Order: sequence, then C-alpha cells, then structure tokens
Amino acid sequence: MNSYLFRQAKMNKTYIYLFSLLTIFASAANAQVTTKTKPVDYVKSYVGIFGGISNPLSDFKIADYGNNKAGFAKKGATFGVDGAVYVYKNLAVGGTIQFQDQGELTQDDATALATGYTESFKSDQATTTTVGRYHSYSIMLGPQYSIPVYKGFIVDLRVSGGLLATRSAPGTTTLLSGTPTQTATFFQATGKGSAFAYGASAALRYKLSDGVSIVVKGNYIKSEGPAVFNDGRTVTNIGRYVTRQPFTVIQSTLGFNFMF
Repeated sequence: MNSYLFRQAKMNKTYIYLFSLLTIFASAANAQVTTKTKPVDYVKSYVGIFGGISNPLSDFKIADYGNNKAGFAKKGATFGVDGAVYVYKNLAVGGTIQFQDQGELTQDDATALATGYTESFKSDQATTTTVGRYHSYSIMLGPQYSIPVYKGFIVDLRVSGGLLATRSAPGTTTLLSGTPTQTATFFQATGKGSAFAYGASAALRYKLSDGVSIVVKGNYIKSEGPAVFNDGRTVTNIGRYVTRQPFTVIQSTLGFNFMF
C-alpha cells in the first residue's frame, strides 16, 4: 500500500512539473506573439481620390458583329472618390463613386457592322455610321477588411454592390440598299439609365504621414448594363439585333487617402 502511495505521489509530482513547464512555455510564446503583433494605429477611416485606366473585358470588349452582346468598348480613363469607415477593428464599410470612359466605335468597327448587315440581309450595300461614347458612373458600397502587413503597408480587400448609371453610349445608323426586307434606315441607341452592378477590389496603401496614404488599387465591376433601343427595323430576326449591352471592366488606379 505504501509502495502504491509512493508511486502515485511521484506521478502527481511529474504531472505538476510537466504542467508547470507547459504553462511557462505558453506564457513565453504568448508574450512573444504579443510583442510581434502590436496593435497598429494607422487603420483609420479615410476618404480619398484616385484616377487610372479602365479596361473592358469579356463581351463588352469583343468587336464581333455576330455576337449580340459584343460592345466594341475600348480602354479608357476612370477617376473618382473612395472612402471607408471602420465599424469594428479592421472591418469597415467602403464606398466608391467613379466615372469611366470606354471610348467610341472606330471607322473599322462601323465597316465591320456594315459588312455584317450586308451579308445578313443579302443586300447590295450597307452604310453604317456611329456617334457617341461610352460614359458611365458607378456607385458601389460594401464590406472591407484591412490587413496591416509591414511597417505602414495595408492591404484592403472589398466586395461591393451598387448601380451602374449610363450617361451615353455609341449609337449606330444603318442604311441598306438592294433588299426588299429592310428598306428604311434603322437606328440602334443605348438610352440613359441604371442597372445593378457588383464587383470586388484589392488595394495596397502606404502611410506617408499620420494623415495621408498613397494607394494602388485593382477594381472589377460587372453589370448586365443598360437597355438598347432599336428603331426602324422591319424585321428583328435577321442580322445583329441588340437589346441590352453587358458591362464588364477591370481597372488599375493610383490615388491618395486622407485619414480621419
């Protein structure tokens, strides 16, 4: 019995010793982590300005008569204002209001459309003229998570939804000759209006001072786009007939944020 009690006491001492070592090790590790991950004071709410390049993607970029979703859009400029208000630690609500110009149809685009209509309607000749540019505004809002990475650098990740407001878009006028199917001049034009849009962005900013950061950002926006109106078409089941213009862009920008 005494031998049993002796062994039991020895085991208890061993457990106490191991537990003490684990406690000391855990405390040391926690102290080291705490030291290396000091709270940062530069994850602050901000408002900023930016400008850069907006590149069309997918159907919006394609120049193809046979694709009714093709937008013939071009690389253009974008600029706007951006901001975020932190609501809990590194989690913020971010918003952006920006303008983008995606260019106009070229003479080559007009020629490609005329050639397509000539073949579709089996006409002797077609003449297509274009007018207007892609001008739009996007208003986006969504959650943002910010990750301090190294000595004043912060990565911002955001998903957002909102509206794409189209102010103008290229319109076309086409006249066919030598075909009884379509004798009148017909028009295609994108009306002013808005459509739901969604997107995501990733930004890297660097603290220049207590109140100013410089930021580079990649931004993606997608929308079903505005409705397209057609007038003068005798038939709608022959050739290119567009009813809605999808919008997809990826943007790279440079800007400055002012923290408060």
